[in-house]
Amino acid sequence: MTGDSFVTPSRTIGEEDIMSFAELTGDMHPQHTDAEWAAGSRFGERIAHGLLVQSCAVGLVDFDPDRVLALRRVGDAVFKLPVRIGDSVHVEGHTLRARELDDETELVEYRWRVLNQDGRMVLRMNVEVVCRRDAVPAS
Repeated sequence: MTGDSFVTPSRTIGEEDIMSFAELTGDMHPQHTDAEWAAGSRFGERIAHGLLVQSCAVGLVDFDPDRVLALRRVGDAVFKLPVRIGDSVHVEGHTLRARELDDETELVEYRWRVLNQDGRMVLRMNVEVVCRRDAVPAS
């Protein structure tokens, strides 16, 4: 419950992930899609969209579908470092609190840190999930 922690496996972010995300969302900013343009940018190369990294983080967490009913909120996200093509990320999280919503469900709030292959934080955020009261997600 409160204070419980977890660590996910990692996922490598590839060029295909970035280009597919750009196509899917319509976010074709050259920082993500144009190597020549990005070479002259602050980062010196293309980087992953922040929301792609955030989405991958959600996908890395093993939410039990028998327990978790809905992802309710992703908030307080702070992007700390860029994720470059070939970087691997994983999530380290812990439970902040749980509160009853009704007789059957509760809201569980987590604090997640998304780390790269060097153990450096690239993103932090709070995540709320609605789950059955009789079974809090172990994540």
